[in-house]
Amino acid sequence: MNSVRPRAVGRRQALRLLSATTMLSTLGMTGLPLRAQSDAPAFSFDMLSEQMRQRSKAPQPAPEEVEGFLAGLDYDGYQRIRFRPEMARWRDVGGLFQVHAFHMGWLYKEPVRIYEVVDGAAREMTFTTADFEYHGPLKDQVPADTPMPGVAGFRLNTPLNSADRFDEVVAFLGASYFRALGRGNFYGLSARGLAVNTGLSGAEEFPRFSAFYLERPAPGATSVVLYAALDSKSVTGAFRFVVTPGQDTVMDVTARLYFRADIEQLGVAPLTSMYLFGENDPGEFDDYRPQVHDSEALILRSHTGEVFYRPLNNPPKLASSYLGSQSPRGFGLMQRDREFDNYLDAQAHYEKRPSLMVEPRGDWGRGSVRLVEIPSDLEGNDNIVAFWVPEAPVRAGETMEVSYRLHWGDLPPDAGEDIAHVLRTRTGEGGISGVSDKADRRKFVVDFAGGLLGELSADAKVSPSITVSRGEVAEAVLSKIAGTKVWRLVAEISAPAGSIVEIRAGVSGYGRNLTESWLYQWIKE
Repeated sequence: MNSVRPRAVGRRQALRLLSATTMLSTLGMTGLPLRAQSDAPAFSFDMLSEQMRQRSKAPQPAPEEVEGFLAGLDYDGYQRIRFRPEMARWRDVGGLFQVHAFHMGWLYKEPVRIYEVVDGAAREMTFTTADFEYHGPLKDQVPADTPMPGVAGFRLNTPLNSADRFDEVVAFLGASYFRALGRGNFYGLSARGLAVNTGLSGAEEFPRFSAFYLERPAPGATSVVLYAALDSKSVTGAFRFVVTPGQDTVMDVTARLYFRADIEQLGVAPLTSMYLFGENDPGEFDDYRPQVHDSEALILRSHTGEVFYRPLNNPPKLASSYLGSQSPRGFGLMQRDREFDNYLDAQAHYEKRPSLMVEPRGDWGRGSVRLVEIPSDLEGNDNIVAFWVPEAPVRAGETMEVSYRLHWGDLPPDAGEDIAHVLRTRTGEGGISGVSDKADRRKFVVDFAGGLLGELSADAKVSPSITVSRGEVAEAVLSKIAGTKVWRLVAEISAPAGSIVEIRAGVSGYGRNLTESWLYQWIKE
């Protein structure tokens, strides 16, 4: 059963786990396959799952400490290290995937083990200093061809953009973070294996992938399968990923979770991004660029087919929004604006950052998509987090299995051919533009494009629907922009100082909803 609700282990699953238990002698409780007499340690997803279930019955082991030159690597030293492409694993097997390792050091002090799985048997991929290039002072300081206790993570390369070149398509690095690219994309937002107590009053817990198991793909295979062991103070887990690169890169994820302790708030399929400033929230940045963000909006597709579009903000203080849903069809962080002229950054190319949608598999039940927005003054800070929060509480000793599909790429609006999508959002001072007397209210301008609405004439019998909590609609005007298929909704909202105002708007007519549902959170200072 694919569900994010805790569930008892069924008979079939119990039999699989019993079978896995009989093979646990080949798997060490540190996450490392032990040598069997045949020198071919067996491996399967069920075996890994049983290992992590057993591990959840004991406290999290103390972190391994690295010594020697790895312990002393700082930021500057770490930037002088590169993996040698000629040392890529799977480079000589004639397939479409190659494995590159990330060096330990700096922020990445705990070793991650990587294993290759061939014919159901797992052997460790070992790495030495000979696999890396060291530049500057490091060149003479690093001992030659010295075995390493592990790596920081890895990336997979494949001919994504050109048949004659292996490009990076996915990378796992740091805690349980990973990110991927569709064709033509630059790296932007990331995903995580799990979020634990994010944005709450206490300290956040960061589970980490401590070991990976990579199935060697057959020659010509267009997908690669990998597994990961997750560990933290409150939870262990076994993850299975099936990665299929392409115009939109797809990742099928199955996570089996085993809880050591109660968790105040569990975040399933968490996404992490950056929003510094943009069309709807320009802030006070003295910058030649009109927009700086990896993502511009949160999307939620409800089980009824309604699509909610929530522009992101860089708020004056920590902000949080909950979008309740029953068995959602999907949620994600979108970068819809693909025009270079709207960013003007010739190095970062924010117009090429991927969008990322989570497509739940199976019944996820009741819960909420939570959006956390953190104040930031630097584009190097990831200040946006979104994840699914199951309604049922998480208790120690429970188990959970969840499956979903991740879509990475340009991802154009897909609310349906009949539904107009949110084209842009602008905000500003209320009242009449160009006059000195300003009203004590905020103006919101929302443009809707496409769908049946775009085909209607300017005198069509359509009307806006606006609801506001902790504020009031002072004025609202809906009109079609002449010479286009774009309709503009202008709403002016008033609210007491200090209010956190939630706004929802859309357009309907002829007995049907004609647009995505636009959402916004305005913090009235």
